Amino acid sequence: MSELRVLVVEDSEDDALLMLLQLKRGGYQVTHRRVDTPDAMLQALADQWDLVMSDYTMPRFSCPAALTLFTEAGLDCPFIVVTGTIGEESAVALMKMGVSDFVLKTNLPRLSSVVERELREAELRRAKKRAEEALRISEERYKLAMAGANDGLWDWNVVDDSMYFSSRWKHMLGYEDPEIGESVDEWQSRLHPAERQSFRTKLISHLKGLTPHFEIEHRMLHKTSGYRWMLTRGLAVRDEYGRAYRMAGSQTDITERKRAEEQLLHDAFHDGLTGLPNRALFSDLLAFSLEHRQRNDAYLSAVLFLNMERFRYVNDSFGHRIGDQFLIEIASRIRSVLRPGDAAARFGGDEFAVLMDDVRDPAEATRFAEILQSVLGRPLGLGGHEFFPGCSIGVTFSSGGYISPEDMLRDADTAMHRARKRGKKKMEVFDATMHDSAVTTLQLEHELRRAVERREFKVFYQPIVDLKTGRLASFEALIRWPKASGMLVSPNEFIPLAEELGLIVEIGKQVLEMACIQMVTWQRTFPGHQLIPVSVNLSGKQFSQPDLVEEIEGVIGETGLSASHLKLEITETMLMENPESARLMLTRLREKNIKVLMDDFGTGYSSLSYLHRFPCDTLKIDGSFVSRITEEIEGKEIVRIIVMLAHNLGMNVIAECVETAEHLEVLRELNCDLAQGYYFARPLDAEAATELIRTNPTW
Repeated sequence: MSELRVLVVEDSEDDALLMLLQLKRGGYQVTHRRVDTPDAMLQALADQWDLVMSDYTMPRFSCPAALTLFTEAGLDCPFIVVTGTIGEESAVALMKMGVSDFVLKTNLPRLSSVVERELREAELRRAKKRAEEALRISEERYKLAMAGANDGLWDWNVVDDSMYFSSRWKHMLGYEDPEIGESVDEWQSRLHPAERQSFRTKLISHLKGLTPHFEIEHRMLHKTSGYRWMLTRGLAVRDEYGRAYRMAGSQTDITERKRAEEQLLHDAFHDGLTGLPNRALFSDLLAFSLEHRQRNDAYLSAVLFLNMERFRYVNDSFGHRIGDQFLIEIASRIRSVLRPGDAAARFGGDEFAVLMDDVRDPAEATRFAEILQSVLGRPLGLGGHEFFPGCSIGVTFSSGGYISPEDMLRDADTAMHRARKRGKKKMEVFDATMHDSAVTTLQLEHELRRAVERREFKVFYQPIVDLKTGRLASFEALIRWPKASGMLVSPNEFIPLAEELGLIVEIGKQVLEMACIQMVTWQRTFPGHQLIPVSVNLSGKQFSQPDLVEEIEGVIGETGLSASHLKLEITETMLMENPESARLMLTRLREKNIKVLMDDFGTGYSSLSYLHRFPCDTLKIDGSFVSRITEEIEGKEIVRIIVMLAHNLGMNVIAECVETAEHLEVLRELNCDLAQGYYFARPLDAEAATELIRTNPTW
């Protein structure tokens, strides 16, 4: 774990502890001190800190005051504002004062990634500062050591225009003594053409007495190795009238120093892994492009923001070496399709950006995005493995009235996230409505976190009917989120967001607990009846949890439910993500007497070749097939084959989305075991489901 010294400017001890807990979860070993007054902070600033986190408003202190003390103390570390709310003007003012970033208290899981980024950038700044200081000291040493250094010497007789060059001066350029004569032309003819004029201008200025000494960095032509960088210095000797009659000086080969400076400058503005420009250089290029747009309305540029899919899987599963090779190859592919004048950058992780210069029309940019997706989507062989990368792309244009590069990048990023939500390998062009969507999503995120914390979710139960008896056989538990207005938020709206925010595992656990408690309640309500089982859907992240079985056993143990009454629904796609791991997990669940249903069967891939390997009890035929059984022969035959296949493998079959009597009739004809859908009942709350058990209808 990384050690981290944190100064927390916060009046609430509870809030401070929550922040520190997030840092510990992010892998930091934290030592801290909490202050909430100016005097306490002044005393604390005498110590060394790696990070300062501050609330915005406090009873006896404020963030601007804390930031002022921080700045006056000269600390060189990130200053992050962690607050419940802050206005835009206040945030802008704090950024100008030196705040590194902002994190809302309602979004604390973001804190670790923000801290990691800011610590990394702070270290880069310090490294650059150390390198610049080392370079300055090095230059001073060059000057101090000049008298005793092994530099080339020259002496110019201005009166007769003759030159003397020392042996060392000649050797620097690859020549022996006899190969260079004594004319001034031997000197100036070897100057790089781009620097001859500036060299002569400075030389004449010194001869006229306009400068105290002559000094210039320039390139000289070496006999065999091209141009080399030289530092030439000299001083004129003058007569009693101030006229220069002689000038002497030295020549130092500074080629290696120049290369080091160029490398330092390159590293400051380029990604160390791929060699592409980094975000800082890309922002500078984009700023120049936007300035061009302000001068010329006809000029159009585009930014494409790319997020590589599957990189995290590659990195986590095959190691950082393969992950690095993956990114290097992606960068190479992007370079290969750039037009002259375009620029590409890596922003870190699996994010890249492309600046398209002088775009004729928006269609040209969208066509280029399609080319990128095609090139990046080609199979990639690394370390004996074949990967199939893809990317989501967000596009925005300079015609949007942008002044700040960050605003244009923000909107391209927003469009990229919209593309990701649509599925894999998608592209979206930014439009203004996405801002409203982003605000809505932010509000929904806040409400969703609160709903998880307050356990606001409800479970509804959709009946599953035995087609042989026409009686109720079981229920499927379906989550619903009731708002204060009485409206129910659709799972299609909040489940993807919950997965993105890392809340889906906790939500799934709450649904599991509520379903088990409800089954126990029914057991007590109807003591003489056979208990109606309930199937609970598992998310992909839940299913991949290594302690899933132990967690389920814990819930069953706490509620007193028999494991045989619980059923778990897992989608075919989840099983196919990692078939061998899925098979082992299903085997463990079966050993605990927990039944497993394969949901959405037929919508995934390689179904038949893997089906026999998965120890499932029931197949659920996706509603897209059921809806076609009364309309087309092919649809009916597909369902017939699935039913026969499942029965041959010892599995039951549930047909989803049964909506008409005709559907029911055909399913019975095909010997399907069970069915659910609006024809029988919509999802019912617990009270209505209880009444259904009581009346025990026949369909």
